[in-house]
Amino acid sequence: MTDDNKIITLQDGWDNKIKSNAIDVLEDILDTGLKSGKFFSNKNYIEVYTVCYDMCTQRAPYNHSQQLYTRHGETIQAYLETKVLPAIQEKGSSGGVPLLEELKFRWENHTIMNKWYSKFFTYLDRFYVKHHSLPSLSQAGLTAFKTNIYEHVKVGAKDAIIELIDKERDGEIIKKDLILNTVKLYEAMGMGSLETYNNDLEAKLLESTREYYAKKRAEWIVTDSTPEYLIKAEQVLNEESNRVKEYLNTGTEPKLLKVVEEEVLEKVESALLEKEGSGCKVLLANDKSEDLQRMFKLFARLEDGLRPMAEIVQQFISSMGHEVLNQRQARLDAGEKDKNDDPTFVKALLALHEKYLGVIRTDFDGHSVFQKALKDAFVDFVNKNVGNYTNAEFMSTFCDRVLKSGGEKLNEAEVEDNLEKVVQLFSYLTEKDRFAEIYRTHLAKRLLNQRSTSTDAEKVMIAKLKMQCGTQFTAKLEGMLNDLAVGSDQKSEFDSKMREENLKIDFGVQVLTGGFWPTYLYPEVAVPPDMNRCLETFKDWHTKRHQQRKLKWVFSQGNATVKAVYGKKTYDLQVTTLQAIALNALNNGKTMTYTELKETLNLEDPILQPLMHSLSCGKYKVVSKSPSNKKILTTDKFVANSKFSCNMRKIRIPVAIVEASHNSKRVDEDRGASIEASIVRIMKARKTLKHQQLQAEVLSQLAFFKPNPRAIKKRIESLIEREYLERSEDDTNVYNYLA
Repeated sequence: MTDDNKIITLQDGWDNKIKSNAIDVLEDILDTGLKSGKFFSNKNYIEVYTVCYDMCTQRAPYNHSQQLYTRHGETIQAYLETKVLPAIQEKGSSGGVPLLEELKFRWENHTIMNKWYSKFFTYLDRFYVKHHSLPSLSQAGLTAFKTNIYEHVKVGAKDAIIELIDKERDGEIIKKDLILNTVKLYEAMGMGSLETYNNDLEAKLLESTREYYAKKRAEWIVTDSTPEYLIKAEQVLNEESNRVKEYLNTGTEPKLLKVVEEEVLEKVESALLEKEGSGCKVLLANDKSEDLQRMFKLFARLEDGLRPMAEIVQQFISSMGHEVLNQRQARLDAGEKDKNDDPTFVKALLALHEKYLGVIRTDFDGHSVFQKALKDAFVDFVNKNVGNYTNAEFMSTFCDRVLKSGGEKLNEAEVEDNLEKVVQLFSYLTEKDRFAEIYRTHLAKRLLNQRSTSTDAEKVMIAKLKMQCGTQFTAKLEGMLNDLAVGSDQKSEFDSKMREENLKIDFGVQVLTGGFWPTYLYPEVAVPPDMNRCLETFKDWHTKRHQQRKLKWVFSQGNATVKAVYGKKTYDLQVTTLQAIALNALNNGKTMTYTELKETLNLEDPILQPLMHSLSCGKYKVVSKSPSNKKILTTDKFVANSKFSCNMRKIRIPVAIVEASHNSKRVDEDRGASIEASIVRIMKARKTLKHQQLQAEVLSQLAFFKPNPRAIKKRIESLIEREYLERSEDDTNVYNYLA
């Protein structure tokens, strides 16, 4: 109440105090454009507030809360209808920008008006409105603006916004603040939700955006190369993203970008990827890393957008791999000798893999779909053999060159790098078990002939294979290295025993565990007495230490150094044990026929012939044969070559291989056992299974090779014969497990 406790009538309070001192003043200020500084002094504000307060707190029938609430709404509506709407409509007839400018001006005015009205009528808002569950004064003010202004101008404002955005897309400079303020109006008209913004502006914007970029797509796809097109696509996507950040609601960004992606990327993906002269294959062929990275990033935005690209990458890598195979075939067709050692071929495969593995990692961010494409491509051609030898054998032989002394001249880091690359290539082999068998044979030769450059390097390679295929795969290889480690520990002890026996020969033995090493020939050669005494000495010593173990001498893998005197020169001949025994038989100038040597040494032709060929027909002819030719016949005679001379003191005399590089039969036997073991494991768990299901599960379990269906069927038949399985009586295509 006022100080004199005078009752304030509605007419007096509203007309003489509230309207004249506050509402009319505020409208005049807003109409003249003053929006900064103080609208009302504290004194003026308190006076108006107090009048409103008193009118709301007087006892009935002088409590004017209801009438003030009603007049608040009527006043706002009258102002909007008489002043705001005509002004906006007048400017709207001139075009988009004037409409948005006037709308911006009037919306800012209304926001200020709404704020001051809420301040003046705070008590009304706090008690009467709340008690009667009416819309707040601020809410009522927004509703009035929406009803009287927004509904009349929303279409024109939307069209003006879209027109400005299209101009900006075409490179023109626009007034972004106009769009920003109008967007805020659309958001405010949702009264706390974005429904109005989404329906009245966003939906139409997305539709116009689709139309705009559909036209651009049609132009660009004709005039631009794939890289040029993708540069433009990347640019417009960035521009649209920035556009949202500058003046649109953040929730619009994913929808807007999706529309652009669909129009400029998805609808022409195949055309861009396969475009003649600039498509994906051309970019790969020309090492266009930057363009490939852009292509990957853009198509990664699409659902399943990378799959078509990955298919092309796979086809391209596969074609490059087949080109490497064709180059090897061309060399063979040109007359090059086919052999199991082709470092040029393996290095070409390694270089190809290194290159495109780098492309996958760098340009395609190591994405799984491209890793699969790389794998499928290499699996396709790495398992296609050219010539008489398998790619598994070429890889193992290349490893042998890297790991043995006298092979590839590499430092420690280069050795490990090459091994890592080979193991990566090895991972694509379907016949991993065949590689293991060949590698085991090569490893055995390096170890037994003391040709390995480094035990550490051997362990590194085995560790890489173990990482790739598991413990079972490398168990034999690790066992071979362990045999040598144990042998070195026992050597010093046996050397002491040899010194006690006072034997003439410097003699050493390497004990091998039969299951770890390749299968060797065991010729029952007649050894000289001095050597035989050494053998018996070791046998007695070993039997005392390991009574349960049986020794079997593998003379074909032994080596020896023979001191040979020709004239006044002395040579150290580095030979195999069998070569040393043959040289000993011809000692002291003795002449022997082939037949006599065969009887004396107790060796069969397949072993003796290459043995004598190496001594009499090779590079170092330490033995003379008559007649003098390159063939070993049963009628030949042999004698030490008295005319032999060489500038080197140490001479290594190689002998032709009398054993296969690996045991193919053993690989096939191991495969049969693995297939059977897999079948039994599956059937034990499943009890009953159809043939096709069993075959599929066997193929999924076998990691080191892929048997053909016929081999699986053969093993199933074998298990049925041995009563591990039986055919169902109701269906012969179904198998039952027999416990």
